[in-house]
Amino acid sequence: MPGLALFVAFRLYPLLDGLRLSFTNARLGRAQYAFVGLANYEKLLEDTRFHVSLVNTAFYAVASTLPILAIPLALAVALNRGVSLRTFLRGAFFFPFTLSVVTVGLTWLWLLDPVVGPLNYYLKALGLPARSWLADPATAMWAIILTSVWWVTGYYLVIYLAGLQDIPRELYEAAALDGAGGWRSFWAITLPLLRPVFLFVFVTHIIGSFQIFGQVFILTQGGPGDATRTVVQHLYETAFQNFYQFGSASAMAWVLFAVILVFSLLQFRLLRGHTQY
Repeated sequence: MPGLALFVAFRLYPLLDGLRLSFTNARLGRAQYAFVGLANYEKLLEDTRFHVSLVNTAFYAVASTLPILAIPLALAVALNRGVSLRTFLRGAFFFPFTLSVVTVGLTWLWLLDPVVGPLNYYLKALGLPARSWLADPATAMWAIILTSVWWVTGYYLVIYLAGLQDIPRELYEAAALDGAGGWRSFWAITLPLLRPVFLFVFVTHIIGSFQIFGQVFILTQGGPGDATRTVVQHLYETAFQNFYQFGSASAMAWVLFAVILVFSLLQFRLLRGHTQY
């Protein structure tokens, strides 16, 4: 009961009240909210910055998916083979995930600095031109993707490693007796039996991608221009910087909720299935 009470008070009630606000003209300091029906949702159809933020968010989600799926898996497979210092390496890879998004953002803000950043320093040392990674529309979003991949790789590595260690070793031994090499065993045994892990990583990453805010807020503030503006960044500015339009911001939140729900259902539909040995 205490847990249920906390859930209702701090999760369910704000969720439903946000839905109610999305049908009103609620603003900070306005005592009475007028019911405006679907007006806030209709405004989103004409809000070009919201459209841009939605496209940017979708691009981030798609472009970051392959690195998030592949890099932690490759590291987990390597560590699962009993390399030396496995415990130390696992902790080292996981350590960035223990940092707050502000710490991660400020760290990469320094690393990518066009004047004093180490990345540009080594580029100059190699005779390559330095770049303003976060001020260039062509590279700003990729810099944010790089930051996110570096941040969460250790977390997904541990998830993959747990899944790999749950696969019976007898299957690999039987495959080796039948003449299967490393790649054949990986494609025929490892990948199929990691289906539940892939589903978890895929769904949680897509949900997190559509909710990205901290990295963008610290590194670029949605710039240059609107090149890295995401839905949550636009929602935040609408709710807390642009005349405190809580009604419009709530409508954006529910549109985002619908998008995440559709993507999650599609992923469950495509990747669901029971793993059988």
